[in-house]
Amino acid sequence: MKKFLGLTAVASVSFAFAAEAMATEWNVSVWGKRRAFTEHVEKLAELVSEKTDGEFTMNISYGGLSKNRENLDGISIGAFEMAQFCAGYHRDKNRVITVLELPFLGISNLEEEVAVSSAVYNHPAAAEEMAQWNAKLLMTSPMPQYNIVGTGDVRDDLAEFEGMRVRATGGIGEAFKAVGAVPTSVTATEAYQAMESGVVDTVAFAQHAHLSFGTINRADWWTANLNPGTVNCPVVVNIDAYESLSDAEREALDSSVAEALDHYLANYGELLKKWDSVLEEKGVEKVEISEEVLAEFRSTAAEPIRDAWIKDMEAQGLPGQELYDLVQKTLADHRNGS
Repeated sequence: MKKFLGLTAVASVSFAFAAEAMATEWNVSVWGKRRAFTEHVEKLAELVSEKTDGEFTMNISYGGLSKNRENLDGISIGAFEMAQFCAGYHRDKNRVITVLELPFLGISNLEEEVAVSSAVYNHPAAAEEMAQWNAKLLMTSPMPQYNIVGTGDVRDDLAEFEGMRVRATGGIGEAFKAVGAVPTSVTATEAYQAMESGVVDTVAFAQHAHLSFGTINRADWWTANLNPGTVNCPVVVNIDAYESLSDAEREALDSSVAEALDHYLANYGELLKKWDSVLEEKGVEKVEISEEVLAEFRSTAAEPIRDAWIKDMEAQGLPGQELYDLVQKTLADHRNGS
């Protein structure tokens, strides 16, 4: 009997170790704190765990695994299995998706942002470039058009942008530069301090980031309709980790992306609904830029920056014109319901 019990105990322990070995655990690198910008990542982890009965789990780390500018590097060496990054942090490493950061693309809502991002992510040039970093594009982090907060006198004319120090990355930074502003690409987590210390006069963010990183707390005013563009921030997975998943795990992951994005859109929509009350609560003036100023901004920044981007991409052997046309066609198709 003792021998039987001993064998039973050994078998139980062995089974436990085997079960543990079969479980898959991914580390996910994001930054800041949990906010609207990361809700799809949180939802994805929840869905994947549910679909696999807890056998595939994700540990989401807010800054504990890597700095935000180094997340793509971490993916490339397998330091973690999933990460979020923004194209403007290292434009030379993710040239293809910077088409989505061109100013004044005409995207008007988050659903359109999802549509055009997905189209670009699925382009062979995007997949090929990301593969150089052992990364697979999984889903976007759609954000509304950026607008700026500032202190002191309102800046609602292009002449007042001359010399303005603005925290802005990617194509948005290029747009401000075109009208005489001085963009700086401090990271999101550094923006409040840059504003507090006077390193920048204004900060360009989407609404959630003005809240999460505290820049709205220092603001006297916010531009409601400047809308120069947005940044593109994909969630990527390490290719080796993705390919090592079982068929069931991979299906759980892939099939959860759409639902995770739907959750993100619904959550962000609630934030946008209450944005005006946030401004009122914090005593921030809502500034409407005149259509004449907006037209001048677009004519100065949009076409020259777009044409320069296409020329630069084509010179590097990338299909710049094709990618830009893809964005415009996808936008038109989405609006037509096709």
